[in-house]
Amino acid sequence: MADCLVIIPTFNEIENIEAILREIFATPGKFNVLVVDDNSPDETAKCVQELQGEFKERLFLEIRRKKSGLGTAYIHGFKWALNNNYTYIFEMDADFSHNPEDLPRLYEACATHGADVAIGSRYIKGVNVVNWPMTRVLMSWFASKYVKLITGIPIQDTTAGFVCFHRKVLESINLDDVQFVGYAFQIEMKFKAYLKNFEIIEIPVIFTDRVLGESKLDNSIVYEAIFGVIKMKVKSWFGREVRTRKK
Repeated sequence: MADCLVIIPTFNEIENIEAILREIFATPGKFNVLVVDDNSPDETAKCVQELQGEFKERLFLEIRRKKSGLGTAYIHGFKWALNNNYTYIFEMDADFSHNPEDLPRLYEACATHGADVAIGSRYIKGVNVVNWPMTRVLMSWFASKYVKLITGIPIQDTTAGFVCFHRKVLESINLDDVQFVGYAFQIEMKFKAYLKNFEIIEIPVIFTDRVLGESKLDNSIVYEAIFGVIKMKVKSWFGREVRTRKK
């Protein structure tokens, strides 16, 4: 699996970054990792640089000048992955909300079972969330239902951030045209893949809220998701993004 790259965006993740990297590299299969750090004041990037000596040719680091949003960090990582010829490109958080042991399952969904996009889904089999307050569980669950209603995409966990893309999906999307930088970025990427008729599979996973560090979720991100979804759908009516039919 030398053609697999896990992209981890970071900002002040010094408590988690070494542990999550070691777990990924201990996972069966050869997953390389690209950390995209937004110049974290807590020296997350320095920790990664020190680990690069131990994980040569498997651990890579891109440092951006400032915190510019989750979406732009992933876009940066996607372009880097494509330029470096990776076939399977993963999104993953640094805070252990996504279990590294699930990476092979997402890979298998694409490499063996033919999916173009594999989503680590919290809601495909009930609600599989640990350590979230009920208000946040309900907000996330209703957000996915709201997105599904507005866009028509047949995905239960539309806001999931644990995803594997085949490179052809990212190559088909104009990454410079992705407009959302926060919570809605995850929705937009799935919507664009759906419109292009790619095969999307949801794999049940257990999502565990972070124990260390601080959450990056705020009200502006939620606002972007609520109103951005409507704008995104309307744009698909009047723009070029129309769902294609299967031949």
